[in-house]
Amino acid sequence: MTTSVLDTPAPHISIAPSPLPLDALFSPRAVAVIGATDRPGSVGKTLLSNLLQGSFRGHVFPVNPKRAHIMGLPAYPSIADVPASVDLAVIATPAATVPELIAQCAKARARAAVILTAGFAECGASGKSLQDRISAIARDANLRVLGPNCLGIMNPHAGLNATFAAGAALPGRLAFLSQSGALCTAVLDWSLRERLGFSAIVSTGAMIDVGWGELIRHLGDDPHTHAILLYMESIGDAASFMSAARAVAPKKPIVVLKAGRSHEASRAAASHTGAMTGSDDVLDALFRRAGVLRAHSIGHLFSIAELLARQPRAHGARLAIVTNAGGPGILATDALIAAGGTLAPLAPESIQRLNDLLPPWWSHANPIDVLGDADPHRFAQAVRIAAQNPETDGVLAILTPQAVTNAAATAAEIAASLDAARPPVLASWMGGDHVQAGIDALTRQGIPCFPFPEDAAAAFCSMAEHAANLRALHETAAPVPPERAANKARVADLLNAARARNCLLLDAAQSLDVVAAYGIPIAPSPVARTSREAVEHADALHYPVVLKLCSGIVTHKADIGGVALHLPDAAAVRRAFEDMRQRVIAAAGQAAFAGAIVQPMLQRNDACEVILGSAPDPQAGPVLLFGAGGALAEILNDKSLGLPPLDSTLALRMIERTRIARTFAGVRGRKPLDLPALQAALVHFSHLVLDHPCIREIEINPLVVSPDGLIAIDARLTLYPPQLRDDQLPHPIVHPVPRA
Repeated sequence: MTTSVLDTPAPHISIAPSPLPLDALFSPRAVAVIGATDRPGSVGKTLLSNLLQGSFRGHVFPVNPKRAHIMGLPAYPSIADVPASVDLAVIATPAATVPELIAQCAKARARAAVILTAGFAECGASGKSLQDRISAIARDANLRVLGPNCLGIMNPHAGLNATFAAGAALPGRLAFLSQSGALCTAVLDWSLRERLGFSAIVSTGAMIDVGWGELIRHLGDDPHTHAILLYMESIGDAASFMSAARAVAPKKPIVVLKAGRSHEASRAAASHTGAMTGSDDVLDALFRRAGVLRAHSIGHLFSIAELLARQPRAHGARLAIVTNAGGPGILATDALIAAGGTLAPLAPESIQRLNDLLPPWWSHANPIDVLGDADPHRFAQAVRIAAQNPETDGVLAILTPQAVTNAAATAAEIAASLDAARPPVLASWMGGDHVQAGIDALTRQGIPCFPFPEDAAAAFCSMAEHAANLRALHETAAPVPPERAANKARVADLLNAARARNCLLLDAAQSLDVVAAYGIPIAPSPVARTSREAVEHADALHYPVVLKLCSGIVTHKADIGGVALHLPDAAAVRRAFEDMRQRVIAAAGQAAFAGAIVQPMLQRNDACEVILGSAPDPQAGPVLLFGAGGALAEILNDKSLGLPPLDSTLALRMIERTRIARTFAGVRGRKPLDLPALQAALVHFSHLVLDHPCIREIEINPLVVSPDGLIAIDARLTLYPPQLRDDQLPHPIVHPVPRA
């Protein structure tokens, strides 16, 4: 977008009556600049100049023991000598001096400090030691610290520019938080050219104290902030971020640009689940569950924030396209479908209204081609009809400058024709000088205008995704049925006993028993310790059968010959058992063979194999995985991640994000699979993970889903060692949405 609407006057919002927790950072009454100087080109001079040249109404006190006056102001040897109570100290001195200066700030009862200085943990052990000393001093004194190694903080509505940036932001409605100070300066320079305003710009630096969660909560209560943008390199305290975002996102959009999508950031693990749960995929799941939208570029970050802050909320991904040229409408359609949206079906009454309005040769479908000779009235009324169509979640108006086109008048009439209660409306006025007046008219009326229709269609899909994320905030998992409480206790006893024996890998039979205790059907799986027992179990189950290694040592049974399929009779079972025993002992030792489980050989052409698992993430705690299963699960990598707890709707969203889900409705004459049973299994599985934090990894693979139910065929479960206490184990970071 070439013009911003977020710097237009905001509607009146009453100011919060009581101070906010971070007011000393955002709205200080007195600022001490430690390291202030008048040396040209220095950080200390730039910082002091920025504080003095703006409209900041508070007091500014230079602190420098080597100067009596700096830039016309009296300078003080230390913060203790400042003749006022200091709210905020901004430190721009060498790293080695900072711990002592923070101690002086604490003694002087300063409320907050911004440390601009670099040279701490990013420089190795000595820097980390300095950083730890700062943290300890500040924590003991309840002194809030932003940084270190940051650009500083701006609050344009208070005239505060406590940074060493070359310029000050304009007042506006966007808050921009960034772990990159250099990106802050680039965005600031760009925003001045675009006349884009901010409610706050915060360079977070190393976040040794103040992090994402507290900043989001503060800005959530700030009346000047209408949307919050983050450039994030690391999430820090994920639980704090999650809690704050879930509280603030329903009232103010939060958009995150997270660097580091590469697979190199993923960790390896022994299980399919662990190997398929990469850190960036986990963050996607975390952001969805927090009601946060993830941007894929800086431009996307700002354009989406503008859309979400100014437009009504989209309720779905069905877009009506109104255009005066066929080609751009087709391009917008392609971009819409590629981004996961759909064309809104036109209701019969909508088509009739369009027939009455448009020439007979209009497109008679969506995209609605109003034709190249459309005057402002025809174009605007077509947009109005599209917005009132009952299947429409959003409207995109596309205009190309043709000989009879009046871009400005069309824009003005569209804005005037829209109802107050309407879906979001986006525009793409394509061209240059001939359409600029129309772009300006749309912008003034709060209708975002994109130079290209593909960008507008993709942006609409982002709006729909954001709306879906917000709806998910209100999903809560149903409690475990009372009749399963005894099973929960039984599973806890089993897991605790295994940990006490330092048995951290449960065999397949034990793992399936745990799964069954949480209401997920399992295949009959008796354990045979001898070949004779294997034949007896097989005779009872009927042939053909399967033998699978029962072991508390071997991770992947098939890799060492621990699986035998399609055994048609007793002789085959006896032979397979003995062969398996010999292969396993030869490969992994006597202790690796504890027998074999015997199962019926399931052969159903109408069934589908899926994987259901959970593995830990260092920041997000236990993470759930669903996807295509079987031996090729990791290779196919068709997966969806989520965070516990789940309810039926959240489980369905996880399923729908996979490619394999497209087959569940029935393909090529096959019956639809039992989707409700699969949803219930995901919900029960999430309860299992939540109830037992001592589970490190667990996966059911395959879980066979058929038209008449599902059944777990194999399972694998590992535990944390008994040395870890409950408070040292990963716990879920999703908590209920705070009540208003």
